[in-house]
Amino acid sequence: MNIRILITLLFGVTLFCSCQPKQLPVNSLAERVTEGTSKDRILFRMTPEKDDVSKDYFEITAEDGKVLIVGNSDLSLATGLNWYLKYVAGIHLSWNNPSQKLPEVLPLPTGKIRQETAMQNRYYLNYCTYSYSMAFWDWERWEKEIDWMALHGINMPLSITGMEVVWYNLLKRVGYTTEEINEFISGPAFMAWWQMNNLEGWGGPNPDSWYQQQEALQKKIVSRMRELGIEPVFPGYAGMVPRNIGEKLGYQIADPGKWCGFPRPAFLSSEDEHFDSFAAMYYEELEKLYGKAKYYSMDPFHEGGNTEGVDLAKAGTSIMKAMKKANPEAVWVIQAWQANPRPAMIDVLNAGDMLVLDLYSEKRPQWGDSDSMWYREKGFGKHDWLYCMLLNFGGNVGLHGRMNQLVNGYYDACAHVNGKRMRGVGATPEGIENNPVMFELLYELPWRAERFSPDVWLQGYLKARYGGELSPEVMEAWRALEHTVYNASKNSPGEGTLESLLCARPGFHLDRTSTWGYSKLFYSPDSTSKAADLMLSVAEQYKGNNNFEYDLVDIVRQSNADKGNALLDEISQSYDRKDKENFRKQTQQFLELILSQDSLLSTRKEFSVSSWLTAARSLGNTDAEKKLYEWNASALITVWGDSIASNQGGLHDYSHREWSGLLKDLYYLRWKTFFEQKQQELEGKASGEVINFYGMEKAWAEKAHEYEIIAILFLYSY
Repeated sequence: MNIRILITLLFGVTLFCSCQPKQLPVNSLAERVTEGTSKDRILFRMTPEKDDVSKDYFEITAEDGKVLIVGNSDLSLATGLNWYLKYVAGIHLSWNNPSQKLPEVLPLPTGKIRQETAMQNRYYLNYCTYSYSMAFWDWERWEKEIDWMALHGINMPLSITGMEVVWYNLLKRVGYTTEEINEFISGPAFMAWWQMNNLEGWGGPNPDSWYQQQEALQKKIVSRMRELGIEPVFPGYAGMVPRNIGEKLGYQIADPGKWCGFPRPAFLSSEDEHFDSFAAMYYEELEKLYGKAKYYSMDPFHEGGNTEGVDLAKAGTSIMKAMKKANPEAVWVIQAWQANPRPAMIDVLNAGDMLVLDLYSEKRPQWGDSDSMWYREKGFGKHDWLYCMLLNFGGNVGLHGRMNQLVNGYYDACAHVNGKRMRGVGATPEGIENNPVMFELLYELPWRAERFSPDVWLQGYLKARYGGELSPEVMEAWRALEHTVYNASKNSPGEGTLESLLCARPGFHLDRTSTWGYSKLFYSPDSTSKAADLMLSVAEQYKGNNNFEYDLVDIVRQSNADKGNALLDEISQSYDRKDKENFRKQTQQFLELILSQDSLLSTRKEFSVSSWLTAARSLGNTDAEKKLYEWNASALITVWGDSIASNQGGLHDYSHREWSGLLKDLYYLRWKTFFEQKQQELEGKASGEVINFYGMEKAWAEKAHEYEIIAILFLYSY
């Protein structure tokens, strides 16, 4: 072929390719979440914001019979897509319903919809979330979650998967053996508390395959996040070292004490000559694996860590210096939780170098709300901060939220003098895949400039959730929930949802299931019973609607749990009166309620312990690995730690789950054993030895389990 012709052909191909419109990542996302039905029907166009480049925006219009979404970034376009799906197409994507086909006739907006926000930071996740919900996720599950993040405009999620590999490589580099490393790094279900400097080694040792698997997974996660314009927040280096590093390498360390009975990892003194070099090696190993980050998360002295002998100002300066050496543009992300961040540590740092997560803004804000028990008059001073919703503790199951407080607290914070440093919102739950209404509400806040009524907003949410006009029964049911379970007071005792006593270690006059929880109803159980009855009355009408059926199970579950809590009060009174006949009848009702709850929850994989245990086992390559991972998963939701941490440290049942399988095989057994013993006492017979509940829980955690999920048809005869 003539060389001139060849050059001409090549030039033509190049010119053709360069003229083709670039395929935006949001197009692929749209295809995934609409199950391949969005192509050539929903169009995306990226256009910078002309009037104010500091704002993100999206616009939704109709063009030639198609939906056109315009925005200034992939994330703005994804947020616009979610807005269209909810408020035009009547499709709500959630954890129980992560994708859905578009209707054959595509609903079109009647006019231009435009939303914008100056809140540049939308954060997601808590260290605990990675253990209580995500410990055993594979790429298929992670892909769905990253899509969910993008649809909700989240641009800076905490990303700690595979960080154990960074530490493995780092400790190998300074002379630790594999065995010594595994004595330091926790097992899969307990990574959160190891990374938060709370414990060492518990749940391990990990096989080599675990590290290889998690490294590959994190690389996929980070790649997809960055493709969509999401900045992962990596753990930075804040001074954690193995407790034995002093004797092994001669490092000068401080002892942060214990956390719930577990000895904490040591704190490498910023006065030690090795601090800078060790931190530098950490960031080098992190960058080799996963690249640089714009944000690094660090929380030294988390949950009561002893600071005796530590120069907090110098520690803060050293931590910041090490981070800035790794990336001069990086920002330190720190949680406002209890005494953290310590003023002495952060006051010496420059404005703009730190972003504070006001972790529990909906209940115990630290931004400057004078009604809060964690009130800080000046908030976080010169540092930027985010308004965050914690909502869930321990991954516990239960309807819960503070709708009015969340909304009004946000706009109050915006208007406050300390609100000048507010840069966005965040969800910081210990567990996810629950209460989707609250997450939807939170992530819409930045996109709504004016204060709005949660009552009005709820109607729009439900139309999206159930796909169209609402029956009066559904609306009435949700109004009952809105004013009870979703209207917890700001100063109500306990953490998170009102706990189900069906899941509690047995006793009388109980006011909680976990050490830091609470179970006393602040509303009548008749209200959730009414909501359940109303939803059941229209169940046939919504048959096959995934969102409705999920909510139906959850609402009936809540009603049963509330009845159980009230019934246990009656049982306690009967025992006090030595009323053995009523005691026998009431305890039988309570036990039957546990079994009924188990049957109900077995209709949904989201409420079955089987899903959790199967996910854990599936990551193992050998029988030994499968057994280790299943034990991690089982122990976390029961005993949590060894007998000291579980009993004296108060961790048993912290992560209790009102799940099928667990209800029938553990919670029922505990209560049945207890009631039989107390009935013996009332009959004047010997009651036998003190019940070893820890032993029962430990036995369940160490057992291999097989559970099934039954058909949803059960519900319609419930």
